[in-house]
Amino acid sequence: MKKIHLTLLLSCLFALSSYGQQFKASYEPSVYDKPFTGHVVVYMSKDNKEPKNGMVGLESFPVFSVAVKNIKAGETITIDDKAKSYPIVLSDIERGDYYVQIVWDRNLGGRSIAESPGNLFNPSEKITITKDTKEIFSVAATQMIPELPDFKETEFVKELKVPSALLSKFHGKSMMVDAAVILPKEYYTEPERTFPILFTISGYGGDYHRYSGNDMPSAEMDSIPVIQVYLDGNCSLGHSVYANSDNNGPWGDALTTEFIPLLEKNFRANGARLLTGHSSGGWTVLWLQTQYPKVFDGCWSSAPDPVDFRAFQRVNLYEDKNMFYDTDGSRFLVATIGGFIPWGTMKQVYEMEHVVYRGEQMNSFDAVFSQKGTDGLPKGICNAKTGVINPDVVSHWKKYDISLNLKNDWDALKSELNGKVRISIGNQDNFLLNYAVMSLEKQMKELNSTFQFAYYPGDHFTVWTPEYEKAGMQFLKQKYAAWLAKSSGEKN
Repeated sequence: MKKIHLTLLLSCLFALSSYGQQFKASYEPSVYDKPFTGHVVVYMSKDNKEPKNGMVGLESFPVFSVAVKNIKAGETITIDDKAKSYPIVLSDIERGDYYVQIVWDRNLGGRSIAESPGNLFNPSEKITITKDTKEIFSVAATQMIPELPDFKETEFVKELKVPSALLSKFHGKSMMVDAAVILPKEYYTEPERTFPILFTISGYGGDYHRYSGNDMPSAEMDSIPVIQVYLDGNCSLGHSVYANSDNNGPWGDALTTEFIPLLEKNFRANGARLLTGHSSGGWTVLWLQTQYPKVFDGCWSSAPDPVDFRAFQRVNLYEDKNMFYDTDGSRFLVATIGGFIPWGTMKQVYEMEHVVYRGEQMNSFDAVFSQKGTDGLPKGICNAKTGVINPDVVSHWKKYDISLNLKNDWDALKSELNGKVRISIGNQDNFLLNYAVMSLEKQMKELNSTFQFAYYPGDHFTVWTPEYEKAGMQFLKQKYAAWLAKSSGEKN
């Protein structure tokens, strides 16, 4: 009798699941005529007419994804309750009108699935989800995200694309390190003069193509003309942060041993190399300065991503057991308004990024800091459903904890690093990054370092005032003066 009841129950459950709403997705042979293997992602929104362009994690909207193999043009795939889903399975989402876009991710190297050239998608369609659980929505991809237009060079702005043997070997395909090079006006008025290089590294989502067609010379570094090199760090799994990684490859070595030598060969550089960046760029420049202290002569790190994993936002990765919930059951925040008012939670961002499987901010951290998983993707720092932190992954992350590295290696590093680092941030940082900076400052004071730390009114965005920028540039100017004095002494 128990067997009969169980069979009936399973039959009912199967019947219910088979009648949930479904998407039947396909792509037209006119847009792509080869078989497709990869992930297919459904973006839905009640408000955003282009839902694929929503801010994953910082906005909350339904997303679903499936992995498929060898799907031919015109052939349909089914997206139903078996798909990875956020916030709930497809048949349970709130009834009403939605804008829908489905993206077929070919993962050809672009960072964002929604913006990666070569990906297939449909123009936004509006559908109505009712109580009719038998309804099927057919959506065909009829467009391909176009390649970026060729970079338009001008008198002062040049594109530099450096082939990387290191990255090419790692990925098994041709890879380059790309940047925009912005020249000072003195580059032409003083044709014999050489200049320091200021590497400016963008935050997450930046793109060096922003300088395409720009005809403005580089801004001075507090009255010092510089060659500015704008690096964006974009790669298929997020922001490379120019760190050697099990998943992204040897970006740090590619930058320092392949890109910089060719840069200095092609442009009139005098050998001084300075670094600045904000947000993910702020973490990057601190990483590069501390990992390659003899290569770079000073860095100003602005509002960096977590530089101390005892304060990963507000999570202590070495003591906390869950990425979503504090010990009192409250949710950890990933984003705030003014450092206090909740904007987004760790739970929300990790659950969404589990569905949108690559290229987003937390995915990007995993790609840099984690070991590679058996599925070929980076291992997650936590379980995307429960938030439980994986201690094995935390152990791998330790090598990227800047604070821990400085503590362990300070005796070997201090002669090269002392005085070369300035870190500044707003007291109301939206992403709670000021807590890691404060933790690092306390440690560096205990080590008697001469690192500079500065805190300003404002959040991650409003902190950038003329006074804030001037103080950072004055620090870099001082580091350049120290480099000139050292270089002059070595020549004498």
